[in-house]
Amino acid sequence: MDGPATPSARTPRLLIVDGHAYAYRAFYAIRQLSSPAGAPTNAIYGFIKMMAKMQTLLSPTHLAIVWDGGLCAERTSAHPEYKAQRPAMPSDLEQQLEGIQLYLQAMNMASFCRDGVEADDWIASIARQAVSFGFEVVVASSDKDFMQLVCSQVGLLNPNDKSERIWTDQDVRAKTGIRPSQMVDWLSLVGDSVDNIPGVSGVGPKTAADLLNQFGSIDSLYARLEEVKSEKLRGSLEAAAEVTRRNQKLIRLRDDLPGLCPLAELQVRAPNASRVQGLLAEWGFKPMLEPAALLQPDLL
Repeated sequence: MDGPATPSARTPRLLIVDGHAYAYRAFYAIRQLSSPAGAPTNAIYGFIKMMAKMQTLLSPTHLAIVWDGGLCAERTSAHPEYKAQRPAMPSDLEQQLEGIQLYLQAMNMASFCRDGVEADDWIASIARQAVSFGFEVVVASSDKDFMQLVCSQVGLLNPNDKSERIWTDQDVRAKTGIRPSQMVDWLSLVGDSVDNIPGVSGVGPKTAADLLNQFGSIDSLYARLEEVKSEKLRGSLEAAAEVTRRNQKLIRLRDDLPGLCPLAELQVRAPNASRVQGLLAEWGFKPMLEPAALLQPDLL
């Protein structure tokens, strides 16, 4: 993938946005903003600006915003503590989600949420579907789980990376020391505190990368465990064999969800200008009421 160049007509580009991740980012990036009626609007304002910025940067032909619909029952059954430590959504943010959805509807942007389906799995499934039809895919999220999707047709737009480039397999290797195809095994060894998944005791990112570069995979590592020189490390790996296998199932994204909409429904379409203008006026976003405002988004 060549980065943020405008895609040709022969190469459609799908931008998939991790909705909740960007809503949270917008909420904490801008504080103390409210509508003329006194309702909080900071997350709405920031979300609108970030969506405009990404569209200007990437010129996608297709677009989808995906939202978490709850935790995967299979994952919570395998590990009841999975994501259990996450605090509740701030009430000021929660009450702005409806406004964000109204804006997306007015902009004719496809937005998806399904009960019991994690956004990560839905994003992985849409990405796989698009790749099978020859699309370029850009996933917009700072979630490291998406590094496992990176390939020649799938890149990442990480909002924490100020360079604004699309991450490729080389960026994943530079960040972690391993290939995207090894990302599930790497996280299974290291663990993921964000998702409340414990790793192998004494195994950090560098040790996990060294092991995978030597053995290639967790399967090969455990088949040749006697080749691990450190007795302490070998003991930790042996003791955590069951946990590591469980972690693989927790971390590997499902890319085979049924019921995906046709890609044609994700095509970027013209907005309903009157509805958009009405919402912006209701929220008091006067600078955005200028026709060219959303084409020149400010940095957040």
